[in-house]
Amino acid sequence: MLNITFLTGEYPPMQGGIADYTANLADQLARHNVQPSILITHRWQQIAQQPSTASQSPNLPISQSFGFAQDRSPVSNLQSPISIHPTLPNWGWRCWPAITRFLKQHQPVILHIQYQAAAFDLGGWINWLPWYLKKRGATTQLVTTFHDLRIPYVFPKAGRLRWQSILALARHSDAVICTNREDLKTLQLELNLPHATHLQSPPPPSSFSTLHSPFLTVIPLGTNIEPEPPTDFDRAAWRKKYHANDQTLLLTYFGFLNESKGGEELIEAVALLRQQGIDARLLFIGGDIGHADPTNAAYAERVQAMITQHRLSEVVYRTGYVEQSDVSANLLAADAVVLPYRDGVSFRRTTLIAALRHGCPVVSTLPRDADLIPEIQPDENMLLAPPEDAAELAQVIAQLHGNASLWHKLSTGAKQLGDLFEWSHIATETAKLYQCLTHEF
Repeated sequence: MLNITFLTGEYPPMQGGIADYTANLADQLARHNVQPSILITHRWQQIAQQPSTASQSPNLPISQSFGFAQDRSPVSNLQSPISIHPTLPNWGWRCWPAITRFLKQHQPVILHIQYQAAAFDLGGWINWLPWYLKKRGATTQLVTTFHDLRIPYVFPKAGRLRWQSILALARHSDAVICTNREDLKTLQLELNLPHATHLQSPPPPSSFSTLHSPFLTVIPLGTNIEPEPPTDFDRAAWRKKYHANDQTLLLTYFGFLNESKGGEELIEAVALLRQQGIDARLLFIGGDIGHADPTNAAYAERVQAMITQHRLSEVVYRTGYVEQSDVSANLLAADAVVLPYRDGVSFRRTTLIAALRHGCPVVSTLPRDADLIPEIQPDENMLLAPPEDAAELAQVIAQLHGNASLWHKLSTGAKQLGDLFEWSHIATETAKLYQCLTHEF
């Protein structure tokens, strides 16, 4: 059994894509002779003990439950529960010695960092953790998954040092997992690293021990929501909750609101559609801000101000944080999922992957480099508009109004595209990387 520890800023019942991803990956890896554990800050314990979350955790896979590790309290009644260690004080400098103590005590073979700047409070201390551990002679292998390359805040006037902290995290890791080809290409160019592969033919173990730089690979993200609505789900009845009939264009947005996701353009587009006489309604699925990114709250307020400004309050609905089955039902009830990312459509977005897995017609934005995401075929499995252009976005969405043939074509294409993100494949590729890194075959 290969013992690995996930170092993560989020874990259920905390809300966020990193939390869901880590829980699902840990659950899947248990089937590959891997015993994962979770290392996180005291904040997880505080959230887990809140009455609203202590009784249930809708983010968790069916076979998993949250709790404290070892002698703190029972984790669950599972035969091999995943141990959670909420022992770190915070994500500032004090996390370094705390992580060092954990590694000495528990001796995981691999420390796998699930990196997203917001999940680590936008600070830069985690970025230099691999450098620190290697300077202290740590023997634990270090793997970093970059969920995105968003730079940390670090400190005022940090300038170029912010990006250098991202490169330091990659450079001092033993292996780096990118979730998409765009990020892989960026790191390859910045670090001048030729070692990139999909691990279809893993390199020999000796190549890892002789590399003076990290091994880079691409392993895609998986969905945080599978298409599993309540057993009594009826699409027409569910749509009535939002006053939607056959003539209504029911649009949904799934995920937290932040600057990169184009919430303002979405509201503008809905207003424009209604001005054209289209009964467009918008459903926000899930929580607004989550537990990680402190900038989400201010942006959500700006979006709400626009809803009020355009007098859309009666046609914009919010589910709040709901069970996975209800999320699935809402996705299946919609005519389209609209995700107008300002940085272009990318497979690093788990909410996009969830929409595809549900066979939802998706409207998003043109990628920065279409050659790096050839799986997306405009007008076949997705509709695309220019980023930050509400008028064009409205025109693209309007194509779906009353167009059943286009709806069915996009739905079929989305399902086929969604098949690329099977959790079993993701776990197999991750376990293969662990085996290569530790020379265990």
